[in-house]
Amino acid sequence: MVISHSQIKSESDLPETRKKFEFYQLCALLVSVLLLASAVYGQGVTGTESNEKVIVVTGVTDSTVFGLGESVRVAGTVKGAISFGGDVIVEGVVKGDVAAIGGSVIQLDGSRIDGDVIVVGGTYSHSDKAPGRSPASTTIMYAGYQEELRSMMRNPAGLLQPRWSPSYIGSRILAVLFWFVVSLALTAAMPGTISRGVARLQLTSLRVAVIGLIGAVVIGAGVELCLWLLPQTISVLVGLMALILIILAGLFGRVILYAATGRWLQRKYFPYGKNSEAVALLLGTAFWITLDSLPYVWPFVVIVIWVLSLGLAFTARYHVGWRRAAAVSPTF
Repeated sequence: MVISHSQIKSESDLPETRKKFEFYQLCALLVSVLLLASAVYGQGVTGTESNEKVIVVTGVTDSTVFGLGESVRVAGTVKGAISFGGDVIVEGVVKGDVAAIGGSVIQLDGSRIDGDVIVVGGTYSHSDKAPGRSPASTTIMYAGYQEELRSMMRNPAGLLQPRWSPSYIGSRILAVLFWFVVSLALTAAMPGTISRGVARLQLTSLRVAVIGLIGAVVIGAGVELCLWLLPQTISVLVGLMALILIILAGLFGRVILYAATGRWLQRKYFPYGKNSEAVALLLGTAFWITLDSLPYVWPFVVIVIWVLSLGLAFTARYHVGWRRAAAVSPTF
């Protein structure tokens, strides 16, 4: 039996062809999940609620009125009024503060507000040229994202289910490009730091996750205790330091996680260009941004990313096994 050279070559290429086919299967699976989630969400959307719910308060009450997804109309006298996802309309007297998140505060003729007015995602308006306000009261207002905040307050479950639209898909693509560029820049600027982080994550991922979880709990509880026990200046400084640590850890942790995931995808599904750092970063970035876009899954993905990032930050001086890992994967 005579075997030609071409037959030998085709048989030797079978493993690489199979890996490439598995990679295409993985890509097709991710696209299918995105399309299925989009279809399910599209069937579940029934439109916005047309009937506005309003809580009307008359008489005198020594308590604060709350509205969750409802507007509040104060026609009598109350201690305070707060609405989440609705407006606060003051016709009578409010002895304390008035606040609206995802709504507006409207003060009509002859009404009085003795406390502060706080508006997030809305406006504060009054009919009188000189509204009935206490001279010591203040007004805090941020008028952006009113519809988004109103929708979020009225339907908190919508946070877990993103709106699949062309603009949302475009924002996800921009997120992939943004983090890909950031990852390339950090890898080029600090290749040794990224390489050690990838090696540490590959060798002791469970330990890194446990340390990151403990660190997150300690930071949260520590900042809270500082706000209660320490003077204001010191507690603010501690809070800023904790915030800077979380931001920097999240930045480097994402890049390290993207690099490690991309390298794993290269070894398992995409043998071509296996020594390319750019391809690995692009694969890892696209993988995690896709997971971060799935309904009801993205909160857990965010938690995993931040926990691993904090773990990598707290184990930055952990040297066990680095040389062995660097010998196996020198590019990261």
